[in-house]
Amino acid sequence: MRKQSIAAALGAATLILSGCTVGPKYKRPTVDTPTVYRGAEANGNTQTSQQPHDMSGAALPGPPNSPASTALSIGDEKWWEVFGDPQLQDLIRLALKQNYDVRIAAERILESQAQLAITRSQQFPEINGVGGYTAQRYPSAQFGGLGSFVTHLGQLGLASSWNLDFWGQYRNATKAARAQLLASQWAQRGVMDTLILDVATGYFHLRTLDLELEISRRTLASRQESLKLTQTLEAGGNVSLLDVRQAEELVNAAAATIPDTERQITQEENALQTLLGQNPGEIARGLPIDQQPRMPVVPAGLPSALIERRPDIRQAEELLISANAQIGVAKAQYFPSISLTGQVGTASNALNTLFQDSTFAYSYGAAVTQPLFNAGRIRGNVHLTEAQEREAVLAYKKTIAQAFQDVSNALVAYQKFREFREQQEHFVVASREAVNLSNMRYTGGYSGYLEVLTNQAALFQGELSLASAREEEMLSLVQLYNALGGGWQQ
Repeated sequence: MRKQSIAAALGAATLILSGCTVGPKYKRPTVDTPTVYRGAEANGNTQTSQQPHDMSGAALPGPPNSPASTALSIGDEKWWEVFGDPQLQDLIRLALKQNYDVRIAAERILESQAQLAITRSQQFPEINGVGGYTAQRYPSAQFGGLGSFVTHLGQLGLASSWNLDFWGQYRNATKAARAQLLASQWAQRGVMDTLILDVATGYFHLRTLDLELEISRRTLASRQESLKLTQTLEAGGNVSLLDVRQAEELVNAAAATIPDTERQITQEENALQTLLGQNPGEIARGLPIDQQPRMPVVPAGLPSALIERRPDIRQAEELLISANAQIGVAKAQYFPSISLTGQVGTASNALNTLFQDSTFAYSYGAAVTQPLFNAGRIRGNVHLTEAQEREAVLAYKKTIAQAFQDVSNALVAYQKFREFREQQEHFVVASREAVNLSNMRYTGGYSGYLEVLTNQAALFQGELSLASAREEEMLSLVQLYNALGGGWQQ
């Protein structure tokens, strides 16, 4: 009879567990994505033109693995394939291993994993071992002076309780916790993306400062030689003292840039060391900024693939999934909660009889609790979770819109900075020719030193601007790679 009762209880529990789950099912929001990135054509991203067309020019659906559906993107490349400087690659590897933000993000993943385990445990019964021993002495006066005596009682057994997830409250909570875990994983990948961006940006800026320091020192040495020549000419009465003072101005202008550039180099090295998780110190150098590999054609790929690639978009969607599941958790509060309890064990007043059949005992039962009045608490909680879900939808769409803007801005920046760098190279070549001609004219007595001063100042500024143009071109490539969701692939 006892076994039949236990079997009936288990059967009832199984029947109850087949209940329904309340709350909305998740469906990815519809987002209007462009067919091609703005500015992609200027960078050689013409994959969309590879889709087959009929005789009238209308696009025909291609096979699943057609070029149009598998368009390459720089965002799919590994970061070590995008950044060709071996020293920069070493710095990025070290940063990914030691950076504090990456390590903090990893700990947050472990926190989310633990929270998921805690939340998921609510779906299962809780079983506890119980045991006890009680000794009680009764006074003789209590029994009419017949004498006192002591009773002993020992207990050993198992106690169980189970809140049945009939309405899917705990299942939805687990789904929300699992989405939070995935969101934390995508957040870590976003941190890795940003770290690669910061290390590459800092490294290219450092190499640009190195080039600017080299230009300043080279210009200073050249102007010092020019000053000596002018002083010699003035001593011979060939030029005026004004020419000497103007030559000194050029020397002082070049010399003044060196200490500030050295300051910036030291500070940039310290910033990079912090990204590497290390104390301030020097940074090893690799290729100069003007020898960094360039990519004349940068494929952006298909805009539809950006949603699957960018970590911030994937994180926003997981947060949306979590918010959607929380609605089910809130709505389940409207319905009755069903709990099962049970206990089985043995009790005896003597240790040698503790495990005899006559000392065996068990109990089980069920309880149902139905909310009747809570002053609108449950309804308010449902409205709260629904508003949070709508907010998450808007945040998801905003993240996608921002991503398309980032890619478009990076594409046009890479194209225009490349054009600017090419024009600046022409300017520097022309300025060098002008400086040579003005020096020859001044030495031959055909012009004043003002012409030399003007051309040398223009050349110095032009060389510094060219160094900055090369940096901006490389930084725009880094930003484009980051905007396309590249960097976290290992």
